[in-house]
Amino acid sequence: MTKPLPGSIPAPSSAVTVLAPAKVNLILRVLDRRADGFHNLWSLMQTIGLEDEVSLRLNENHDEIRLRCDDPTLATDQTNLVYRAAETVLLRCRLRVGVDIMLTKRIPMGAGLGGGSSDAAATIVGLNQLLDLKWSAADMAQVGRTLGSDVPFFFFAPTAVVTGRGEEVNPVELDGGRWVVLVYPGFSIETAWAYRELSSRRQVRPISNAHILLGRTRRLLWEQVLERVENDFEAPMFEAYPALHGIKRTLLKLGAEAALLSGSGATVFGVFRDERKARQAAIDYPAEDREKVFVADTARGRVRCLP
Repeated sequence: MTKPLPGSIPAPSSAVTVLAPAKVNLILRVLDRRADGFHNLWSLMQTIGLEDEVSLRLNENHDEIRLRCDDPTLATDQTNLVYRAAETVLLRCRLRVGVDIMLTKRIPMGAGLGGGSSDAAATIVGLNQLLDLKWSAADMAQVGRTLGSDVPFFFFAPTAVVTGRGEEVNPVELDGGRWVVLVYPGFSIETAWAYRELSSRRQVRPISNAHILLGRTRRLLWEQVLERVENDFEAPMFEAYPALHGIKRTLLKLGAEAALLSGSGATVFGVFRDERKARQAAIDYPAEDREKVFVADTARGRVRCLP
């Protein structure tokens, strides 16, 4: 790895706060295993208005990356994706500068909502602005690709068809708006374990013609998408955690147009036509002690800096 060199800070400002939205998978198909050990995916992904905040400040008094988080259970060392994203950016542009980062978590961890990936994308966006790098979305996605499969999506959000292992992102327009009610059951599901469970219990199905047609369309309607929602992880995860299936049934009874597991779990979300119906469903949802219920819109865009 190239050793970073000392450099000046060509930044018009010294601090920025970036909003990092969660995502849901409206469709998630897990296909064949690749030669690199990962699986090929086909997913329609959508950002939602449940957001972490990543605040970055350049600090002339040191030349380290210093990360803090309001959640004490989250590691803030080199194992954290935010730290790794900052480190990768500085290595790429051959700068050694001090960066103080404060991560404010609102997206549950290990929930299938892409919080860690979004936080990493937000870090890249923030440093791109602070260091005046002038990287395009494609440039930032190339950096994000080295950090995690979901990271590139967030530079092309709010809606995209994601293929390969997640690195191939094709933005689409999804007309209209919806609201989602998310239920986090109070426990996380390890992604690697979920993939092992899925692989051991099924035969790979090819992509349906209906999904192929959706993938070829650059402008979609919610009605088209809601007819085709699907997640390959549901069967094995519902068998392992029957409570997740119960959450889905409850959201449908409360009026959701569709309800689905997001990612490999553990969050289950329901799609509602408008805010009033979504907020009423959240009020009526019989939450257990460990469960957390969130209401969010689907009108948010990509990772973005606060003015």
